[in-house]
Amino acid sequence: MNYLGHAFTSGTGNPPLLAGNMMGDYIKGRRALEALPPDIQAGVLLHRRIDAFTDAHPATLRAALPFREAYGRYAPAIVDTLYDHFLANDPACFASEKALADFTQLVYAQLETQEAFFPETFRPVVASMKTHNWLYHYRTLGGVQKSLGGLQRRATYMPDIQEAYRIFIGYYHILSQCWQELGDSLRQALRTQSL
Repeated sequence: MNYLGHAFTSGTGNPPLLAGNMMGDYIKGRRALEALPPDIQAGVLLHRRIDAFTDAHPATLRAALPFREAYGRYAPAIVDTLYDHFLANDPACFASEKALADFTQLVYAQLETQEAFFPETFRPVVASMKTHNWLYHYRTLGGVQKSLGGLQRRATYMPDIQEAYRIFIGYYHILSQCWQELGDSLRQALRTQSL
């Protein structure tokens, strides 16, 4: 899952946990992890468990198949980005557009309280995320295109991302079903604390 997914799985009751979960990909090595406060460390570790759970889930493996030929090892990263679109539109997670909008503003506000602990590479990401309201705009097709474009800018050898968008549109219903299967499993794992 991408930024919205990690924010959602953190909830909004613990800003350090939220920050750690959202910046998990930017914490490299044991020393960097151990330099953080315990609640942020817990968020980074939650991020890693969520990634492992999501990546190994049968629904994610199926969702990646249409992207494998064109994108190879980048297929799972593409699926992670697309999952945020389906999450943003999932009424089991956000009952309305307003619920999503309110959630995203609360996430940005809580991230600001933890800014002192951000790795330097994460600071401009959060600034852009807030300025352009990434978390909310995952819900739109235009937001998906921008997110995929951002993924391509970070991945040096990724082929042109426009084909991924075409695949996304062509397989929309199947990918949505994969999200529903994963989302149900993930919510159950979070409820039972089996992650």
